[in-house]
Amino acid sequence: MKKKVLIVDDEISIGLLLSKFLTKNGFEVSNVTTGKTVLQILEKERFDLVLCDYRLDDTDGKEILIHIKENYPATGVIIITGYSDIKLAVELIKLGAFDYIVKPLYPDEILNTINKALEAQEDLKPPQNFEHAGGQPIPDFQDCPEYINGASDASALLLKQIQLIAPTGYTVILTGKSGTGKECVAKTIHLNSSRGKEPFIAMDCGSLTKDLAASEFFGHEKGAFTGAAFTKIGHFEQANGGTLFLDEIGNLSYEIQATLLRAVQERKIKRIGSTKEIDLGVRLIVATNENLVESIRKGAFREDLYHRFNEFSIHVPSLKHRGNDILIFAEHFLATVNKELNKNIEGFSDEVKQCLLAYNWPGNVRELKNVIRRTALLTDGDRIETHVLPLELGMSDYPKTEQEKKTLVFQRELNNVKSFDLRNAAKEAEYTAILEVLKAVNFNKTKAAKILNIDRKTLYNKIKFVEIDDGV
Repeated sequence: MKKKVLIVDDEISIGLLLSKFLTKNGFEVSNVTTGKTVLQILEKERFDLVLCDYRLDDTDGKEILIHIKENYPATGVIIITGYSDIKLAVELIKLGAFDYIVKPLYPDEILNTINKALEAQEDLKPPQNFEHAGGQPIPDFQDCPEYINGASDASALLLKQIQLIAPTGYTVILTGKSGTGKECVAKTIHLNSSRGKEPFIAMDCGSLTKDLAASEFFGHEKGAFTGAAFTKIGHFEQANGGTLFLDEIGNLSYEIQATLLRAVQERKIKRIGSTKEIDLGVRLIVATNENLVESIRKGAFREDLYHRFNEFSIHVPSLKHRGNDILIFAEHFLATVNKELNKNIEGFSDEVKQCLLAYNWPGNVRELKNVIRRTALLTDGDRIETHVLPLELGMSDYPKTEQEKKTLVFQRELNNVKSFDLRNAAKEAEYTAILEVLKAVNFNKTKAAKILNIDRKTLYNKIKFVEIDDGV
């Protein structure tokens, strides 16, 4: 089968020359001239490789690269530019580009680079005898009970990467939107490593303050500071011998990052108030829904800490990019809920399946799980029908952007507390204020809590009945 290559260049003559050359060498080639067209064609068609000029009229190659790596990780990317810039080249490689070619273009160089890129992408694909969801796991691979493997290319690539990295001791960065299951991926890596029988400790870095960070990371001795009424074992020490999973790593303050860097570099810690050093034999897996390279550029994340973490990176794809996996996951959650509720619901109507596949799933796998639990609870028959679906899943003219969707759901739930008594009027005003702040910070709950001058837990409790699950 011919490999499919997409050429992106706003110079039509160059695009045509490359297209003719690659077609002659056995590739199936498509040409576009704008970033907007790239996004449109990628939604309809899959490519093995994208050959993209860095400077375009409406965007640049970096933005296209980031979009492809986040949404189509199985597609390789090569960037072409008219000038040599080592710093830019390094940045593009870090973001996932296979290579960076400087004009003028030489046919042999292009062909050689393309073939190497395709070989590299092929190495990440699962072996041909690998069985997807419903089949048997590969030999010596232990499933995590919370990890669900799908049948899509994105799921196959994800599992292959887990298989590759699990037996090593590498530190791993997991990227992806909130709710995609990064902690489940981390647990699966842990279970399939030599540390699988040792502790797996998960830590939410998003809620850490500067004063608490050292104690949470490293622990403290009794009497080490005011309020230290007992000796506390920190997360690093709890995970010693096993795996420490640090979630929302991008939310750590710069000062906390410096403290963490020393521990990662030296592989030793001291509890607060102690002079005794404790040797660390812990594997680190960190997760973020932010672009850490962009955070480094803005001065919000330490580059040296990033490189300590980035021995290997895995992107956990969004649910909307996993095709019919949505139905596989839905069936899995339904089986689980049947046991919880002592029901025997057999499945979903065809209309419900269509709604599940058409919806954008801003809250990803976590949101899908919540929807299945709620619809199963409301179902009396043997199939889940459309009348028990949440409003947003059944709306054909539902807003397109994630923020519009979150706002609509929040406002719908807000209407549920409206009445004419003073108590509910106060509650409505409170939730309206919360909504406005969430919209202003693009639904980043950590930032919203700071602006509202409440802690994250309080904010979560106030909106827990709302299906805004994208940042939890």
